[in-house]
Amino acid sequence: MKQKNSVELRGLSEVLWSFRREFLVVGVFSMVVNLLMLTPTIYMLQVYDRVMMSQSYMTLIVVSLLALFLFGVMAFAEWARSILLVRTGVKLDQALSKRVFKASFLSYLNPAETAPSKAFGDLTVLRQFMTGNGVFAFFDVPWIPIYLAVLFMLHPWLGAVALLFAVVQGAIAWQGHAATQKAQSVTALAQADAQNFLQSKLRNVEVLSAMGMQGSLYQRWKAKQHKALVMSGASQNKVGTVTAVSKFVRYAQQSMSLAVGAWLVTRGEISPGAMIAGNVLMGRALAPIDLLVGTWPQFLTSKDAYGRLQKLLGFQHAGREKTMTQAPLGNLKIEQLVVKVAGREKPVLDGVSFVALPGTVTVVLGPSGCGKSTLARSMLGIWPGYEGRILLDEQPIEQWTRESLGVHVGYLPQDIELFDGTIAENIARIGEVNSEQVIEAAEAAGLHQMILRFPQGYDSRVGQGGSFLSGGQRQRIGLARALYGKPMLVVLDEPNANLDDEGEAALMKAVQLIKAQGKTVVLISHRPGVIQVADRLVILQDGKLVASGPRDGVLEALKKQKESAAAAALPAA
Repeated sequence: MKQKNSVELRGLSEVLWSFRREFLVVGVFSMVVNLLMLTPTIYMLQVYDRVMMSQSYMTLIVVSLLALFLFGVMAFAEWARSILLVRTGVKLDQALSKRVFKASFLSYLNPAETAPSKAFGDLTVLRQFMTGNGVFAFFDVPWIPIYLAVLFMLHPWLGAVALLFAVVQGAIAWQGHAATQKAQSVTALAQADAQNFLQSKLRNVEVLSAMGMQGSLYQRWKAKQHKALVMSGASQNKVGTVTAVSKFVRYAQQSMSLAVGAWLVTRGEISPGAMIAGNVLMGRALAPIDLLVGTWPQFLTSKDAYGRLQKLLGFQHAGREKTMTQAPLGNLKIEQLVVKVAGREKPVLDGVSFVALPGTVTVVLGPSGCGKSTLARSMLGIWPGYEGRILLDEQPIEQWTRESLGVHVGYLPQDIELFDGTIAENIARIGEVNSEQVIEAAEAAGLHQMILRFPQGYDSRVGQGGSFLSGGQRQRIGLARALYGKPMLVVLDEPNANLDDEGEAALMKAVQLIKAQGKTVVLISHRPGVIQVADRLVILQDGKLVASGPRDGVLEALKKQKESAAAAALPAA
């Protein structure tokens, strides 16, 4: 397991480097292809300068059969390197898809991350470039000096003309890179901004429709989309200019090389066969540069995708290498926890410390915005970064892999997110459904009878995001999901926010049941009514710890504090 994790933790460049053997074989096949690209040139020379002079049919047949054989070998090499690149692309996707999938989820926890959902699109872009014409151009470019050398052997003037056009096309490729790189990057960011804006608003379509907000949001989206279109147009204009100039140079090269060859034939310095062969060979010599110019936009796009993937895969929690082999006892300890958010000077949580013990209910109280939900995410080890220590059974919680820790943890977030599937599948955490455990979790959440009233019972579908259910039903199913498998640590964030009296009574009963089973329960709320089930209280105010300890002691201390404050205020009145 440790070796597997070490492989998964490799950087993107290391993963790509692991495919060096496949690309080396592609390079060998490319060498064969480029060597045999000389076949048409040699064949023309033989036909014009040998067959036509000797009038020998046998020589023509032998030369033609040999040329056909070499063309067959060249076609096989082309096919082999294409197939190898396709298979390499599949292996590359398999090597990175799991890591990209996990990193995408982790990056959503990062408040500074804007578009982790683009990760798989970036992976596709990178894979397609690395297994397409861009790679062929990379392997073909080193053969340009070989072709130029053959042209110089035919005649120095032919080699000089080819060298001149090679320099010109190389300069065009370089200038194209300088002119389009920044424009392409800015355009991609603008397009992503417009797309992300629209996708984020579609998640709240009910509010937008009910309150007639589409018009205002359309104007905002239109401004972002117009900005993206303007930038895209400017970028395409630059790319189009580079492509047009490159085409002009290529057509001029074809004509000028033929003109120089004809001039040399009239002077008797080369044969007509050498003239035609030189023209074909010059086109082949400059084809890789032309291919580089043509694939330059894809190169820039894949370069940006590589940078985003490198950054995304670098966003990992520290540790995450150990596998939890046995259920924890549930001793949770928070020591001097400090949580900061990018762009905000004041910490969301500042020096928070408390303990939550097995067989007890710890209630965290505080007004909205005091950091309660951030505390919930932190104590579960899913906040991207913090200072201080979060210990589970005296071990840092961030060292465990999410898969091994998750089965021992139950979490009911403030915003309930259900997945398109059946009620049973959602309670079973979208894993293999254990019917007994699903029913047990539903009964613990006081949900069993309600589910049986659905037309298909536990097999009823909840719709995308639980759209077929009410807010209270979603919250109670989320509670059952948190209790599935009898986790040792259960964190409930505002679990009664959408519950009616019946649902809240079922919640209190469920909390008492979990406590009786010896589990550790942390219940976060801003409603004082949950104090009745508390064994310990944690009071937060503006991100700081106001009080922490056994319930009765904290309540008594708060009471005395209020009395003292009231007494101190009397003389002033």
